[in-house]
Amino acid sequence: MTPLLTRDLRLAIRAGGGFGLALAFFLIVIVLVPFGVGPEREVLARIAPGVLWIGALLACLLSLDRIFAVDFEDGSLDLLATAPLPLETVIYAKALAHWLTTGLPLTLAAPVLAVLLNLPVQAFATLVLSLAIGTPALSMLGAFGAALTVGLKRGGLLLSLLVLPLYVPTLIFGADAVRRASEGLATTTPVLLVALITLGTLAVLPFAAAAALRMNLR
Repeated sequence: MTPLLTRDLRLAIRAGGGFGLALAFFLIVIVLVPFGVGPEREVLARIAPGVLWIGALLACLLSLDRIFAVDFEDGSLDLLATAPLPLETVIYAKALAHWLTTGLPLTLAAPVLAVLLNLPVQAFATLVLSLAIGTPALSMLGAFGAALTVGLKRGGLLLSLLVLPLYVPTLIFGADAVRRASEGLATTTPVLLVALITLGTLAVLPFAAAAALRMNLR
């Protein structure tokens, strides 16, 4: 699994689908929001939790179609499907590579960008925690969607349409946790719900994604 993970990390960075593109998109979204809603600090602070989570979610979408596309195009995916390594483990490795190049950099950059939206300082820790817990679910859901659409020409739009509804629960509870922290309220419940969603996706979706890949490779 480690050689496969290392290979995917190198491919993601060299192909231009790594953390640089996601971070640039995240930055653009956050910078544009004050221009659209105005510079009022109270307004920005109120919408900051949702905007930060939406920006991170959309940034994760950018490279989802590349999770399996490169391997499918050069024939490596057929070899991985017939290799002794279980296909579910391959799914885990590719989702982890996507998270390391997208979700983790977004999580680390979020507090810096939150300053632009006047998010209260007491919410920074919850912002980082919720993104750290929630973005692995986004990567695994994206891997599942990519497995469903692998081999389709121009499947990027279809992939986004499939995955976005699945992202909604994580978005709702993640943004609610940050909002509660900014208002000085307890954040235990939404954080636990985000964690449960992530654990559920990590437990179930690798098997569903592997089944989808086997059907598409027949």
